[in-house]
Amino acid sequence: MSRALHPFEELVELDAEAVRSWCARSLDALGREREEIDAINVYPVADGDTGTNLYLTAEAAHQAVEAVFAASAPTPDTAETVRAMAHGALLGARGNSGTILSQLLRGMAGVLADGCDGDHLARALGEAASAARRAVAHPVEGTILTVASAAAGACAAGGGLVDVARNAHDGARTALAATSGQLDVLERAGVVDAGGRGLVTVLGALLETVTGQAPPPAGPVLPRSTPEPPEDCPAEDGPAYEVIYLLEAGDEAVELLRSRLDALGESLVVVGGDGLWNVHVHVDDAGAAVEAGVEAGRPHRIRITHFAAASAAASARGERAQRAVVAVVPGEGLAGLCAEAGATTVRTLPGEQPAGDELLDAIRRAHAREVVLLPNDTDLRQTAAAAAERARAEGIRVALIPTRAAVQGIAALAVHEPDRRFDEDVVAMTAAAGATRYAELAVAERQSFTSAGVCQAGDILGLIEGDVAVIGTDLADTARTVLDRMLSAGGELVTLVVADDAPPGLAPDLEAHVRRGYLAVDTTTYHAGTGAPPLLIGVE
Repeated sequence: MSRALHPFEELVELDAEAVRSWCARSLDALGREREEIDAINVYPVADGDTGTNLYLTAEAAHQAVEAVFAASAPTPDTAETVRAMAHGALLGARGNSGTILSQLLRGMAGVLADGCDGDHLARALGEAASAARRAVAHPVEGTILTVASAAAGACAAGGGLVDVARNAHDGARTALAATSGQLDVLERAGVVDAGGRGLVTVLGALLETVTGQAPPPAGPVLPRSTPEPPEDCPAEDGPAYEVIYLLEAGDEAVELLRSRLDALGESLVVVGGDGLWNVHVHVDDAGAAVEAGVEAGRPHRIRITHFAAASAAASARGERAQRAVVAVVPGEGLAGLCAEAGATTVRTLPGEQPAGDELLDAIRRAHAREVVLLPNDTDLRQTAAAAAERARAEGIRVALIPTRAAVQGIAALAVHEPDRRFDEDVVAMTAAAGATRYAELAVAERQSFTSAGVCQAGDILGLIEGDVAVIGTDLADTARTVLDRMLSAGGELVTLVVADDAPPGLAPDLEAHVRRGYLAVDTTTYHAGTGAPPLLIGVE
């Protein structure tokens, strides 16, 4: 994709090429400053990823704009370009600050689609600041919201495009410097707000686009290393998980969702509109946050991050952790289980596989020098391999273990030891995964021919190692048959992963079946939650 920037000249109005240039400059600038912004990230959670999240959000906006240019001849109009920028940011928003940035861009796009001179830009920044505040359940001063409001206030009088852009940037810089005195957590750490620092960078890219001159520095020189997190840092006392997902839902359902999520956790941000939303919240019960989304509409691209693992990855000096695990899993229950074990997770939904960009994003979010990637799906192996190769090009050492099912990933994660040599750890995890035979029970959607015969819609299919081995009419009966076939070749441990919509009592029934027939075999049961196959079986 093109990264060509707008010629160095002062502009009186933003056109499509200028918006394109702004997106490219923002991405370049956030890329240069990403680690510095990560290093000062202590609020709302000291997990050292604000710079990375802002970069990924800007990357999604840039890619959306480039896609519009690629599809248009000769060039798209300005309104189409700004809408693409905002929509791309909405789809790719990451973290608290990235989600707010996407709403800022959406607020601006609504005004800039009608005109892009100085007066329109001033109004756009005002609407952006207001929209961002409306999206946050409990706005806090000393954050990116404060910097956005200051930028809008500084240019509210309007004027020429260059003057408006310069006034907005100056106002944002002044507000950023003051954030360290507005929040105790920032003052104790001796830093300014990381999200606000990123917004100044984005506004600086806008100023450079319209003037052709590099913007003034964002503010005072800050420590290059992350200070010790304050004793009252939310990373220690706040919710355990960050949950983010896209949601297809109507306005009324989203209002109810806001109320429910606000009662469940904190740092709630819901952005978007016109049927598509990006939901961000910090909670202790990640499953409940996802279930609330399921009740409101159709959630997808679900990402769950365990703060303890993320904070450990950031480390006290802003250094990368030595090693991390990235696992692709179905069901929020398994995602929570793997997150508790320290893994960065990528959720899948029935019929939806994560894209390569999502896997690369997860590898980056793991914030480690060495990453073990568990795709847990045969069909995902090529996509995972491509994502791993892209991460290696960024200097991250990635080992792809070709796990073909979630139970193999669980087995690999169980023997993971981050303190031993990387190669030894990968070998042990690969051996554990390879020693785990796997099966899945699914419901046939239509009549079809299988390796076990013809099945009808509604039949229960028992797949062993990916092939249909048993066709039945009752889930429990079919599961027992599948277990017997798998254990006929021997085994020491049976792992059962049961979805929420499986029949009540299924897990205890299967555990009792194993105890009765296989005295030397242990059984472990996990709950996959919603969005997973009815039953997954692993035999080690």
